[in-house]
Amino acid sequence: MITVENLSKSFWGNTGPVVAIDDVTLDVPTGTITGVVGPSGSGKSTLARLVALQERPDSGVIRVDGFNTAALDPRRLRAARRRIGVVTQGDLLPQRTAAGNIALPLEQAGVDGPQRREKVGKLLDLIGLTDKAARYPDTLTDGQRARVEVARALVGDPGLLLADDPTRSLDSDGAAGVLTVLDRARAELGATVLVVTSDAGVVRRIADDVVLLEDGKVTESGNLLSLVQDSASQVARTLLPSIDVPKGATAGYDRVAEVVLIGFAAVGALLPEATARFGSTISVIGGGLTRVGETPVARFLLGVNGGWADQSLTWIAERGGVVRPQVGLARTVAA
Repeated sequence: MITVENLSKSFWGNTGPVVAIDDVTLDVPTGTITGVVGPSGSGKSTLARLVALQERPDSGVIRVDGFNTAALDPRRLRAARRRIGVVTQGDLLPQRTAAGNIALPLEQAGVDGPQRREKVGKLLDLIGLTDKAARYPDTLTDGQRARVEVARALVGDPGLLLADDPTRSLDSDGAAGVLTVLDRARAELGATVLVVTSDAGVVRRIADDVVLLEDGKVTESGNLLSLVQDSASQVARTLLPSIDVPKGATAGYDRVAEVVLIGFAAVGALLPEATARFGSTISVIGGGLTRVGETPVARFLLGVNGGWADQSLTWIAERGGVVRPQVGLARTVAA
């Protein structure tokens, strides 16, 4: 759907040119949710404007459905922009109801009344606000207004839905509601979703793929569940529970290992079964549980005691656990 190739963009600042995007290449796979995450100033919003075709890059190519947008004439460029739904924030018209705000692009496009009402009704159901159709924006919560803005971006059946920091300034309930709507847009409408955010929790909650952006450059990208299994991955360090243990907490164990477990079966059963099978004592020294989408993921620092400590860890690894022995943190196992 969207392919970005060697994209660069600079602006003039007080001291000269400032590079916002530097040779960025990425794919947004069709039918997925891709999260672009990075700190403030990393170039995320600039990248979002470029992908939305709201600005032109200094160099590089943006392809929409395989077409190089730089080579499109004005008419075809407008058509390409219509294929991209952009979620705005704080842009609802106060004098129009929730339904009226969603319907506005359809009215501007000349869609007749019955078709508008049918389309708006389906989107109100998608965002869970059918009962708020006649409410005005100032009577809705921040989270509800944000969901209306998502619905308005979806009203033209875009192939790509682009949301730049969609949970900014929302409380936890409001943010969860918006992320649920983005997930439903992908699952029920078949939209490809690109979410740009500084909140790693947003990526962990809904993304299939992730792009890590720093200082305008892509430093890491790929399938999210694959990256969290990679010990060298910065995404894994960012998204998985941290392991903070007091000094001396690892003393007294035959083996100490960091273990990442993915999936209900692994998280719920591998450690108890290894204990029962090998007679080892397995203790969780640090770490914790989280979820990547709907998949539970655990990152633990384990202390293992018993003559079969090595075999216990090997058995866990053979069944899908990612095991990283901590050298120098364990005593020698007795024969």
